[in-house]
Amino acid sequence: MCRLIFSSDIFRAVDRWQIPFDDATCGTPTRTRKCLTCVCFKRKGSYERIGINLTSQQEERLRRLKHRMKVHFDTSRMEHQEALKALWSATYPDQVLRGLVSEQWKDMGWQGRDPSTDFRGAGFISLENLLFFAKIFSTSFQHLLKKQGGKRAAWEYPFAVAGLNITFMLMQMLDLDSAKPRAFVRAVFLQMLSENEWAFDLLYCVAFMIMDKQWLERNATYMEFNVSA
Repeated sequence: MCRLIFSSDIFRAVDRWQIPFDDATCGTPTRTRKCLTCVCFKRKGSYERIGINLTSQQEERLRRLKHRMKVHFDTSRMEHQEALKALWSATYPDQVLRGLVSEQWKDMGWQGRDPSTDFRGAGFISLENLLFFAKIFSTSFQHLLKKQGGKRAAWEYPFAVAGLNITFMLMQMLDLDSAKPRAFVRAVFLQMLSENEWAFDLLYCVAFMIMDKQWLERNATYMEFNVSA
């Protein structure tokens, strides 16, 4: 899958790219972009200093995010089951879900009848990311789900599994648990986190849209999609 976006360049992309989120749900594209940007053209040294001394707010938000990243998807937990059902309802509000194991899930781009088998390294946070996207930016979510933009391939990337991959690769890129995380990427993200508690979820939505944009630019097909989560 288009891995080029998962570098420090994604933060610059937030600043320079007009993100077409639907303003009916979360403000205009300019306001959405503003909540994610942190003057992305400062020299690296400025960002490195941001990451050295964390504010109490940054520490708390970072602690909560790290905890979210460690939660595995567990089909025995009721809140995880309910989150899956909520994702279905947000995605297909007019269709009744017949069960947590159903052929219906394939329509959303899961690999089989049971979406719980797809999570692996991405964990529960990947489901939270998909649900956040579906609820907060519903028009953009549906636009990508239905592959409505540009010239599409006969065999497209599986939407839900692509979403899990994006979560997984963002976690790898940020590498928040590393003893020596990449200073620039970490510092920029921490600044974003201090400005918005949902910075990771918002970054996820941006990354998903950039991935789809690059997919179209490369005229990619399913054969170029790989499952990494």
